[in-house]
Amino acid sequence: MPQKVYIERLALTDFRNYRTLSLALDERHVVLTGDNGAGKTNLLEAVSFLSPGRGLRRAPYGEVARKESPDGFSVFAALSGMAGEAEIGTGTLGVEEGQSRRLRVNGTPARTVDELLDHSRILWLTPAMDGLFTGSASDRRRFLDRLVLSLDAEHGRRASDYERAMRSRNKLLSDPRPDPQWLSALERQMAELGIAMAIARREMIALLEGLIARGMDEGGAFPAAGLALEGFLDGEDHRPAIDLEEEFVDRLEGGRWRDASAGRALEGPHRSDLLIRHRAKDMEAARCSTGEQKALLVGLILAHARLVTDMTGHAPLLLLDEIAAHLDERRRAALFDLVDGLGGQAFMTGTDAAMFSALGARARFFHVANGQVSP
Repeated sequence: MPQKVYIERLALTDFRNYRTLSLALDERHVVLTGDNGAGKTNLLEAVSFLSPGRGLRRAPYGEVARKESPDGFSVFAALSGMAGEAEIGTGTLGVEEGQSRRLRVNGTPARTVDELLDHSRILWLTPAMDGLFTGSASDRRRFLDRLVLSLDAEHGRRASDYERAMRSRNKLLSDPRPDPQWLSALERQMAELGIAMAIARREMIALLEGLIARGMDEGGAFPAAGLALEGFLDGEDHRPAIDLEEEFVDRLEGGRWRDASAGRALEGPHRSDLLIRHRAKDMEAARCSTGEQKALLVGLILAHARLVTDMTGHAPLLLLDEIAAHLDERRRAALFDLVDGLGGQAFMTGTDAAMFSALGARARFFHVANGQVSP
């Protein structure tokens, strides 16, 4: 059995519509019910700040702080984590844009937010992700990169460094007489980072494909997804990374004036797209019905959660926003059994507590109203 990671206490200050909140929890799942706009998703967002990044909404920090507060926000959690008992505090000191999030672990300032991955892995599924299959390729890349980050703590830094080098190259190419040596240095950096990103993405897809092929919930409530990546160095997976880097450097150098005319880099991992199919129907996910797309997405998140559990030995924390709203009774019961079977703690939201009745004593139920949480 995987080691259970769970939050024992969650405390918020000036976070969204919560002036203050202190919530005592235990190993059980957490169900938050209440009217739309009561603040249920805000609580999930607060938990998502216990992972690197801008949280499940990806909102600017100035928007996260309660409007009446000039001092920023804070999130505190005491948890039984991957490295044992830990106290984690994170937040901002003001509402101005551009500031970084501060982090303390067991009272000590952390060097980077990546240290959060030493204590828990947090996965989420929100209604905003329902358009993943029909939305833009950038949305699917971001989704895939979140999957990779859950197992590879360096992936986020590689991606941000790649974007920074690419923007610098684009700016340099806009100069009538760009410095060729500086261009070469940027292109070398893009190649090293870009190939590492591409390999990490393909490894994640291969791992998920292998797990799904072994039959997770085969023929059950949630259909299996088929995954592939296209748009950059397609079919070149077998070649050594150093050879791929050199090829990418050559392509960047050879495409300088084309990219200068376009105002952007026309080739690279930032052009990749995650392709998703309904395995049983051999159909592109984008062509499936809305209900099938929701079931596919749930199945994919659960498969990824199982992979994280298998690879780390610790079940991830799951944040499932409005998860039961579009599932029938059979699928809701199957979902709760699968989530419980992962061995971790899940936070789930909905408007009607009756939709979560199949969880029974496996969960603690809370009602959310006007920034207040009560049993």
